[in-house]
Amino acid sequence: MIHVYMDDYRRVPPGFTLARTTEECLLLLRECEVGVLSLDYDMGPKDETGGYVAKTIVLEALFPREIYLHTSSAPGRKEMFELLYPAKPEETAVHYGPMPEEKLREIASGASGS
Repeated sequence: MIHVYMDDYRRVPPGFTLARTTEECLLLLRECEVGVLSLDYDMGPKDETGGYVAKTIVLEALFPREIYLHTSSAPGRKEMFELLYPAKPEETAVHYGPMPEEKLREIASGASGS
């Protein structure tokens, strides 16, 4: 199981696989078992947005175990949450914001079972 951090700019936290584009993120979701997914919204001028990824997750049922929204775009966070939360399966947690430091430390240490 892997944890995926989708962002075109920020440094990837320890314990995560970095997806620098929306297509990289979707490829990882399609091909791997994903425990935690952390999404940015604004992915640069030549890429889609996190909203596109959220829509595709819903349409293709690509839900990981947990989703965090670390974007600094308030409208983008709202869009992604409103797409993901109503469609999520019972076993998936969708969080309206970034990962807490404790969760980041848990994943970095390799102790995360989610």
